Amino acid sequence: MGKADDLSRAFEELAELSDIKGEVRFKVNAYHRAAEVVREVGEEIFQAEEVKELRRYKGIGEGIAKKILEFKRTGTISKLEELKEEIPVELISLLQVPNLGPRRAKLVYDELGVRTIEELKEAAEAHRLAELHGLGPKAEQNILEGIRHLQTTTGRLPIHRAHRIQEEIIRLLGERMPGLSLSPAGSLRRMKETIGDIDILAASKEPEAVMEAFCSLPITEKVLLRGDTKSSVLTTDGLQVDLRVVAPEEYGAALQYFTGSKAHNVRVREIAKKAGKKVSEYGVFRIKDNRRLAGASEEEVYAELGMDCPPPELRENRGEVEAALEHRLPALLTMEDIRGDLHVHTEASDGTADLLEMRAAAEAMGYRYLAITDHAANLKVANGLDRERLLRQVEEIERLNAKKDSPVLLLSGTELNVGNRGEVDYDPEVLSLLDVVIASVHGGFRQPGEQITRRILEAVRNPHVKIIAHPTGRLIGQRPPYEVDLKTVMEAAAETGTALELNAFPDRLDLNDENLLEARSRGVMIALGTDAHRREHLAFMFYGVATARRGWLGREHVLNAMEPEELLAWLWAGRGKHRGSKR
Repeated sequence: MGKADDLSRAFEELAELSDIKGEVRFKVNAYHRAAEVVREVGEEIFQAEEVKELRRYKGIGEGIAKKILEFKRTGTISKLEELKEEIPVELISLLQVPNLGPRRAKLVYDELGVRTIEELKEAAEAHRLAELHGLGPKAEQNILEGIRHLQTTTGRLPIHRAHRIQEEIIRLLGERMPGLSLSPAGSLRRMKETIGDIDILAASKEPEAVMEAFCSLPITEKVLLRGDTKSSVLTTDGLQVDLRVVAPEEYGAALQYFTGSKAHNVRVREIAKKAGKKVSEYGVFRIKDNRRLAGASEEEVYAELGMDCPPPELRENRGEVEAALEHRLPALLTMEDIRGDLHVHTEASDGTADLLEMRAAAEAMGYRYLAITDHAANLKVANGLDRERLLRQVEEIERLNAKKDSPVLLLSGTELNVGNRGEVDYDPEVLSLLDVVIASVHGGFRQPGEQITRRILEAVRNPHVKIIAHPTGRLIGQRPPYEVDLKTVMEAAAETGTALELNAFPDRLDLNDENLLEARSRGVMIALGTDAHRREHLAFMFYGVATARRGWLGREHVLNAMEPEELLAWLWAGRGKHRGSKR
């Protein structure tokens, strides 16, 4: 984990502990905002040497800037360390639980003597939390769900961190040993949203040389295990990576075996057994004489069983084996199919780049269009645009498009806030000027499922709203989904022709793969958006595409695969004639 991640986490801790201490609300919010800014800026934050350099970032005041410089100098924040001394460590540990929060944590600590997460779980299951003033049965259930969520995600890496590390290792090994066959395996190759282990597979007749190269890579901090065909190292990021070397004639079988999933492999072995064959990490063998029939490539392993080779993302035993046997595997979405990004922020709200900079970044991605969807008026914390600022931005986008000096068409848009009754920030007159109207829930996450669902349905039925962004509101490992009836939302979206977003930001990946399978079955269109707040965030589209593939989506299911004219026609269907963004 990078130093910026540590600083962001320090500010989040500072906010939570300040809340427990009873600090004024604006100070708590300032620490939360500082954590968000650090996450967005990344390691660049440490290039600053003075307070005035840091204050150019929105949300960074003098006090926060001094704390950043202190962290850069000492590796900690003295205010945070003081609070840790004042507040019991057991109380601090309870803050890991989603849906609990600082004030509730202090309440159960003071009133019930709860000191551990296990004790909190026991108290919730015994319905002792519901008896506390300010909680109740619903809050108790939410806390229980938060505990379960924490227990299922603890110890797993987000996909973007794991993928970045394996790419670097494969690149470095490839440079040292040109021509070496290398691939990630396990859940990383299947592109699951979180990864338990980073496993890499290599094919070579010289395993000792591969192990020597692997254990001496510049990103290796410590060698944990050194064997003839398997080694484990700890990277400078503190992550464990395992490398396994197999013979070239076994590489395809080993890749199939170690990619998984377990359920997929069990189903494949059943198919093999019926044909008088067996499949292992060493190859496909005929049972009666143990003769190897295939193994050098995955394609020949599956072909020997009468199957097409399923893309790794599909290998979850969700029908892909049957589809492979019947030669009807879907043509999945690829990065080459993506024509643009439909959810992007600029410095006008809480982003860091202007229109020209974001357009240049989109051009570097090879895009044909880019939707500018800055936050709307009611999200004050994100510097949401009031009516006048939004109209000025629309005019600026039209002016830039009129120059025709870029292959990227800028689409005017907004990310609306869905209020407690489903209301949105702007009136129809303003919305009728925008190409891309997104609506999102940004608050009231703990409301009853009926209310959250009702709010989103109102937005779905708004004729100007074409996309519902991050529909379940989850943050992986940080916040579970709110209690939305997603099937009901999908039914309404299919009726109104509203798309649901697959938010490609790695912390979200919302909708997830199972949600996407459901949306696909109901004929709901999917919009991919990175939710980019910086130019570099446009690259997160890769993770959105990977998740779309896990959800069996092809280009026909995704708005971003449309060419500009087709997309504009879809966006404006039922809304009237658009103004000037079309060329």
